[in-house]
Formats: sequence, structure tokens, C-alpha cells
Amino acid sequence: MPYLRHAFMLILALSTACTSQKAAYQMSDTMIARPQQEDDRKILYDAYLTLTVETPDSTSLYIQAIAKRYGGYVNEIGTDRSIIRVESQLLDAAIDDISQLGRLDRKSVRGQDVTEAYLDYQIRLDNAQQARGRYLDLLDQAATVDEILKVEKELERLNETIDLLKGKMNRIDHLDTYATITINLRERQKPGILGYIGIGLYQGVRWLFVRG
Repeated sequence: MPYLRHAFMLILALSTACTSQKAAYQMSDTMIARPQQEDDRKILYDAYLTLTVETPDSTSLYIQAIAKRYGGYVNEIGTDRSIIRVESQLLDAAIDDISQLGRLDRKSVRGQDVTEAYLDYQIRLDNAQQARGRYLDLLDQAATVDEILKVEKELERLNETIDLLKGKMNRIDHLDTYATITINLRERQKPGILGYIGIGLYQGVRWLFVRG
């Protein structure tokens, strides 16, 4: 029995020490074995628009409708700024529709390639899941409370790592599917009484010159 316990503790120690080193070797092998195809790239698109509009309130309603029209949803809505997400392949069409809501003063579209980061998360996730499988096997072999606690501690750490990596990958998948559009709204300035008088005088003088 002492011999089996000693062997178990040795396996546990070796498994813990080799996890990070083995992960590095597997990362290198996986990256060589899996050439990245162009269609598999993860590119996150962000568009920034500035519009001058007559009525920001009603414009916000149109922006919500555009988000739904292009398979997306509203992330933030307001009279000064709205943020929506639309299906990435429909981004250009959505921008064209939004641009018709007022005077387009500024437009910027940016794409961020996060393929390498995504692959890194995938490799680390695979390694962590494999390590968890090995620790589950060790848990079945544990003979004492101390051995069980040590294995469970490693399993807890691995489960946290797995959840974290899955969360990061899910976020990239989501933002790869849905492009983000931020719309800054400016209300068109209306002339006051003096402004309207000035416009009237200008039109009158212009009429005289044209007629002359």
C-alpha cells in the first residue's frame, strides 16, 4: 500500500510539472498541423459614423429598425450616440442605410484580425481539457483524503482556466458574426429670428442680381 501511494504522488507531481511544458510542445505541433484557411479567419469589424440630423429622437428609432433589418440588435440607443450590431456580411448595406438618415460628416471602418489569438485560446483549451481528463483518472486512483484534495485543487484550477478560455472564444465568435456600428448624432442647427431675416435679405438681393 505505501508503494502504491508513493507511486500515485509521483504521478501527480509529474503531471503537474509537465502540464505547461507539454502545452508548449502541443501548441507548436498544432500550429504546424493546422494551416489556417482564409475563410476561417476571425476578423472583428467596427464602424464609426457621425451624422447631422434634423431630429435625433426619430433618427434613433430608424437606427433601431436598421439593426433589426440586418439581422442584428441594439447595444445602446440615445439622442447623442447609438451603438448597434449587424451581421458582418451586411455591414456595408447597413452603413449605406444609416447614411441616408442625415448628412454624413464622418465615416470610419476598421477590421481587427484576431485569428492568432483565437487559435492560441483553442490550443490552450484543448490542453487544459486533456489535463483535466488525466486528473480525473488520478482522482479515481486516489486512496487518501490528502491525495483527493490535491487532485481536486488542480481540477478546480483547470476548470477555471477552461471556463475563461471558452468565454474569450465565445466573445470572439460573437463579434466575428456581428459587426459593431457606433453612430454619433448631431442636431442640425436651426436659424433664429435674425437668421431668418438674414436669409430673407440674402434671397431678395440674390433675386435682384439674377433678374438684373
